[in-house]
Amino acid sequence: MRSPYIWRGVMFLVVMGIGQSAAYGQPGADPSPARIEKGKKVFVKLCAGCHGAEGKGDGYKLLGADPANLTASATKKKSDAVLLNTIHEGKSSMPSWNVRLSEQDSRDVLAYVRTLSK
Repeated sequence: MRSPYIWRGVMFLVVMGIGQSAAYGQPGADPSPARIEKGKKVFVKLCAGCHGAEGKGDGYKLLGADPANLTASATKKKSDAVLLNTIHEGKSSMPSWNVRLSEQDSRDVLAYVRTLSK
């Protein structure tokens, strides 16, 4: 059985551009209105509970740490690959969504998140 730490190491390499993957090696968010609207629906259903309706990190603090403020300039500065990895693999107290979301769903959520910081 492989250690989850090995998997995270492989994902780090992919995100950093050392490996190639359809999920992370290609451009991220498709900013078309249809993709953004689809991403908003997924966000409202799965993400807004913690990140807040407007993504300001003011939702429920069910898992301990404060949820990320997705409207912050720090989020704007992150690459699509980093944000896709966070959506897919989770981060600290944020769960992994790789079982519930398809690659396209993740990209749609990212497209919507990119509109939050405008």
